[in-house]
Amino acid sequence: MSGTDLASVLAGARLLPVLTVPSTVTAGPLADALAAGGARCAEVTFRTSGAEQVLKTMAAHGGLTVGAGTVLTPEQAERAVAAGACFVVSPGFDEEVVDTCRELGVPVVPGIATATELMRARRAGVDTVKLFPAEPLGGLRTLRALAAPFPGTRFVPTGGIDASRMAVYLADPAVLAVGGSWMATVAHLDKGDYEDIRRLTADAVERSTT
Repeated sequence: MSGTDLASVLAGARLLPVLTVPSTVTAGPLADALAAGGARCAEVTFRTSGAEQVLKTMAAHGGLTVGAGTVLTPEQAERAVAAGACFVVSPGFDEEVVDTCRELGVPVVPGIATATELMRARRAGVDTVKLFPAEPLGGLRTLRALAAPFPGTRFVPTGGIDASRMAVYLADPAVLAVGGSWMATVAHLDKGDYEDIRRLTADAVERSTT
């Protein structure tokens, strides 16, 4: 998948579920619930020991474009892609992670929190970045302040955003998509509440397209 393809997926979905999945046995039902709710893509965070197996299972589902999140090192990027990740997301900007993803031929969406980091990302040829953590940083007000000097930059704000705040971000032309974890939380997975995951995902998809 090229960077353009990823941008097309994100722009079409406008919604990126961010998933922390403690147990690998939940990966299949989780993928089913997200797809049934209308999600087109998902980010599996590298915050658990079973993240690679979760990636493999969800990538094999076929109904979702699945990427890896919380990728902190080049070695993690390599493992994520080997497990089936179609894209890589990082919480911050790291040149080595970006370079590794390019060598592997997968799109990368690095995180930024300041103008300095955004300058480094743009200098490295990155035009789609994750604003993280979006809400604690000041939300849309900060995003607009960062977007103004960097025309052509597309943002995927993530961090502290929920269903009530999603539409505010999506109304801004600099926002490509919104990342969030409220659709499928660890509590949902612990309880096996896949119907609520489907419902929340469907609601978010509807909000993202209206």
